[in-house]
Amino acid sequence: MLEPYFKKGVVEAGCDEAGRGCLAGPVFAAAVILPPVDRFHGLDDSKKLTEVSRNILREQIETRAVAWAVAAVEPEEIDEINILNASFLAMHRALDQLKQKPVHLLIDGNRFRPYQTIPYQCIIGGDGKYLSIAAASILAKTYRDDYMKQLHAQFPQYDWASNKGYPTLRHRQAIMEHGVVAAHRKTFRLLDDQLMIDFKAER
Repeated sequence: MLEPYFKKGVVEAGCDEAGRGCLAGPVFAAAVILPPVDRFHGLDDSKKLTEVSRNILREQIETRAVAWAVAAVEPEEIDEINILNASFLAMHRALDQLKQKPVHLLIDGNRFRPYQTIPYQCIIGGDGKYLSIAAASILAKTYRDDYMKQLHAQFPQYDWASNKGYPTLRHRQAIMEHGVVAAHRKTFRLLDDQLMIDFKAER
């Protein structure tokens, strides 16, 4: 059972990101303030849930949350400021959009850049420990997945509808064959050394 709060009686926002380890597409982040008495049956770390469950919970979160927001940082921004800073920026952008200002933040992970003057707590594995962070993980994941499916329609050769931009073998093989597009993160290691050797040997 996930915890409903870190500090009782204060307005807390849970924050999480999705797509940090991808080779393509933006990094997304969400911030969610949940009502203190709503347990949200089945809410958990997005990675532990099926796609169907995530989408059902997303609708519930958007309907029942006190406030929620999703934001993204594009690949060219990631290349300019690096993925860690881009993850922080995406969270900040999500927090900027909240219709209610929290007084405490719960951050999934072990690092964060302070947002305004709001105190925060970094929690490793927080998306499996606190409801608000789990909710944020679901929103960030589902919104990013939807984005990558739409991008797949423009660039089907990279199989983004399935791999969502992560470094799968098929994705890297497509990069070898077709090169990169604007959606790729140019500062990431897009190709595996052994794959390049094998590809050259085949040619």
